Amino acid sequence: MSHRAHLFSLRIGHALRESLAEGYTRQKLFKDLLAGVTVGIIAIPLAMALAIASGVPPQYGLYTAIIAGFVIALTGGSRYSISGPTAAFVVILYPIAVKYGLSGLLIASVLSGLLLVAMALLRLGRLIEYIPESVTLGFTSGIAIVIVILQVKDFLGLPLAALPEHFGDKILVLAQALPQTAWPSLLVAVVTLAVMLGWRRLHTPIPPHLPALFIGTLLGLLLLQFGADVPTIASRFTYIAEDGAIAAGVPAYLPYFDWPWNRPGPEGVALSFSWQLAKDLLAAAFAIAMLGAIESLLCAVVLDNSSGQRHSANSELMGQGIGNIITPFFGGITATAALARSAANFNAGAQSPISAMIHALVVLLALLLLTPVLAYMPMAALAALLVMVAWGMSEAPKALHLLKTAPRSDVWVFLVCLSLTVIFDMVLAITTGILLATILFMKDIAAMTKVTDISASRKHISQPLPAGWKVLKISGPLFFAAADRIFAEIALLAEKQRGLVLYMDGVTLLDAGGLAALEKLRHSCNTNNIELLIADLQFQPLKTLAKAGIVAEPGRLTFYSTLREALEALPPSTELATQADVAPQD
Repeated sequence: MSHRAHLFSLRIGHALRESLAEGYTRQKLFKDLLAGVTVGIIAIPLAMALAIASGVPPQYGLYTAIIAGFVIALTGGSRYSISGPTAAFVVILYPIAVKYGLSGLLIASVLSGLLLVAMALLRLGRLIEYIPESVTLGFTSGIAIVIVILQVKDFLGLPLAALPEHFGDKILVLAQALPQTAWPSLLVAVVTLAVMLGWRRLHTPIPPHLPALFIGTLLGLLLLQFGADVPTIASRFTYIAEDGAIAAGVPAYLPYFDWPWNRPGPEGVALSFSWQLAKDLLAAAFAIAMLGAIESLLCAVVLDNSSGQRHSANSELMGQGIGNIITPFFGGITATAALARSAANFNAGAQSPISAMIHALVVLLALLLLTPVLAYMPMAALAALLVMVAWGMSEAPKALHLLKTAPRSDVWVFLVCLSLTVIFDMVLAITTGILLATILFMKDIAAMTKVTDISASRKHISQPLPAGWKVLKISGPLFFAAADRIFAEIALLAEKQRGLVLYMDGVTLLDAGGLAALEKLRHSCNTNNIELLIADLQFQPLKTLAKAGIVAEPGRLTFYSTLREALEALPPSTELATQADVAPQD
């Protein structure tokens, strides 16, 4: 399939179909098996940590990795992407979980899935690329800051049941609780973080967080033996066992089907689904869909650059949408492609989306067989893991480079997006960031449109012009943000003139605003008996004028295919002088 076909194709399971069509051998299956097992092991603690950070028990992160990881790989358009819970969603999901509980979070995920499917059907996959880097970098940096703030409680072992919803209240509560820092939790977190940082220097194929969590868990168990209080998954989370008793840790249950609104809501009470509830969650669902689309497609682009393959953007949006519609019915939270896990998948030798499906099965086996072991993980160790994840997604070096080298408008967009993400929420940050970037972009483009008096230019005009005539060259798009200014300038230059030639070979666009401004100029010229000649229109402006029914009016408005033809149609250069200076003869 050609590169252009990849850009606009839309079919369910695009990546899997292409991989199988190329010929799927036992050797490729073996490589997919190794890659799937590798990334599955990486995903297990991450899925639990991200679920906890999103405000729900850890098993729901595992359910997400299992269901979404399999479904999106089966139906998506990126060959090497691994989907599941990601750090980027924490900022959006945590406030929803606090206010609406798990059931509200799942309903918002379904709505976001429907929006992603709609985006795919409308072929909007490539439009995501038009979101400027200052916006994406601003909210990813903001997300990283929020994630770190959310981990302070467990990192320091602070005795807080939950953090407030608003940023200022969070900071105040954390600051007041700092004197109650628990040194056992702090020690576990610092050791876990140190192992992750040190392990990177060894350049081994084993991801740093696996040995770090192993050592952090052993340290936590050792401290528990000496009577220290180190909160773990088992001490923080409980579930109802099959015999009705309350058990600690993570349940070794398969994900089961249930309506999202039947899951625990605020204070454990299920929500009653209504259109008002869906309406209340729609803004958050839009932010989830936008962020999911950006994350998944940016991940696919990075993998394309590494592999030389080409993903189908619209098919990937479709797969992400289907995954986020199905997963909440099995208890899974919002999912998207995770760059770190996807890169690990590719580097481990993955050949097709089958490796992502195997990764989901590995997480499923861990859920069934390893939950007693996973329950011993200290909350402080998981907090340290998420601090490292936040640092990775912040792209701090790139952000600093942008602040130092980017134009002032991009810097302002970055700072606004970062601030809104941290202080308010992602919904406001994404919406404001895109609008602000769009307005500043239009301002810059409008400033590029100029009008120049070339009446004396020997490059364009070889013969002297008749008295009272000017030739004006317009360069740049004549859209609503530029047209009024340009035609106002032309109206000033036209004062006391007999005629104007508008040389428009540099006008690439004429929109409704530009058309209205041109009509205003034409009316002004007719009122003041100024003849208007328009030369060298490009196809789009010519089509717009024809559609608007603007036709030539001899003596008032005339169109010419070239500037040369327009100049040849002017009266002789001596004619006007004769008429003006020579008295009539008897």
